[in-house]
Amino acid sequence: MTSTEPELASGVHREVVGVHGVPASALVIEAARPRAVIVAVHGGATTSTYFDHPGHPRLSLLRTAATAGFTVIALDRPGYGSSAGHEERLQAPEQRTDFAFAAVDTFLRDRDGGLGVFLWAHSAGCELTVRMASDPRGADLLGVELAGMGRTHHPRVLAAMEEWRRNPARTRPDLRRALWDPPHAYPADVYGGRVIGAASPSYEGRREGWQEEFARLAARVPVPLHITLAEYERVWRNGPEGLADPASMFTGTPRLVLHEQAGAGHNTSVSRTALAYHLHVLAFVEECALGVPALPSERRAR
Repeated sequence: MTSTEPELASGVHREVVGVHGVPASALVIEAARPRAVIVAVHGGATTSTYFDHPGHPRLSLLRTAATAGFTVIALDRPGYGSSAGHEERLQAPEQRTDFAFAAVDTFLRDRDGGLGVFLWAHSAGCELTVRMASDPRGADLLGVELAGMGRTHHPRVLAAMEEWRRNPARTRPDLRRALWDPPHAYPADVYGGRVIGAASPSYEGRREGWQEEFARLAARVPVPLHITLAEYERVWRNGPEGLADPASMFTGTPRLVLHEQAGAGHNTSVSRTALAYHLHVLAFVEECALGVPALPSERRAR
């Protein structure tokens, strides 16, 4: 009798491949007979270690997903990991999008891809992921998860920015506090991100015109979409309105699921409730792999 249960995955390990002369790195965990492949895309000022925090296997997306039978490739975004120092070749959004597609293709070469690829992004990684999903090359994706993303900043961040504009010589926006508030949402040795922090590439702070471009690209995403905001999100406006605002831009997706993650801060994948969050989205990944039709409440016009 042939078992349909997923086989145990090999351990998490780092791999580096060449992409047009630039090294691309990723944390990888491989299921023996994967249902599908999850490509995880981290946010700003960190690396792929965000999805496999040292010393906290229970918080790890890679380990949880592999147990469920998914291969995971947690890609270091362009300018992070092994590609740090090559920013001069990755300045344009089109260059970074091409780099990411080529890196995924290279990592998947000679690997069992299962039923397809699902993109899972956090925070600043959502920009790259939306670009990939709206590109013609993204049409065959199983689906997309976007976490920690919005269109309107949280009132606390807006107040900090306004104070900085009034007196830039004496104040600076306290974005670190917003990223990691409240402390009780994280294990004590995770709070603040000291272990997983990394320098951001030079292009990261240039977001002029992104909201207008985001609206244009979002309308082109043709695959099922899941959007998560944390209960204690402090960077973007949270709650039902905070979820509905960016979701309204994805007019071409055939299925839209919105989720507010209880007990989590902005960094959902390293919050205390990371396991609950990962299991929730993995259920969506499984449904995408199975081709489950959208519920009437989840349907969007294409």
